[in-house]
Amino acid sequence: MAIPISTIQKETKTEEQVKLEKLEELKALLAENEDSVSKTMKLMGELNSLGVFDAANSMLQAKEEIAKIALGQVSREPVTNLINTMMAAGGALTKADPAFTGKLLESVLAGTEQAQSFLKEDKKVGVLDLLKAMNDPDINRAVGFGLQFLKGMGKELRD
Repeated sequence: MAIPISTIQKETKTEEQVKLEKLEELKALLAENEDSVSKTMKLMGELNSLGVFDAANSMLQAKEEIAKIALGQVSREPVTNLINTMMAAGGALTKADPAFTGKLLESVLAGTEQAQSFLKEDKKVGVLDLLKAMNDPDINRAVGFGLQFLKGMGKELRD
């Protein structure tokens, strides 16, 4: 009968053996992915010949100066005004009804197309034409919308 196992001996590898195993694994990976490695090396060579690595290295060395310049540019008044305006516009747009906003934009595009065709005709509009146009339901709707828009805008501007 066999002798029972009473102790387990853990195989400890030397640092040299670990390095050799890792080197063998790396060799196997390189062999399996030869095409990818070749393409990567060619790409790296092209980037190096273009000076990309030198530029990146210089940027890393000058990172504090670059950060100062970037912060200086971002903190300029026109940039901060733009950021504040974009935030205010974003806040206002979140309150708007998306369906109505889409309809409004579509109507603006349709109106622009109609206006462009009028410009091609080179007609003169008289006062009587304006009075007759008010009977057109589409024009009347747009004028009424515009008047109410201006009224609401005026109320908001008062505050």
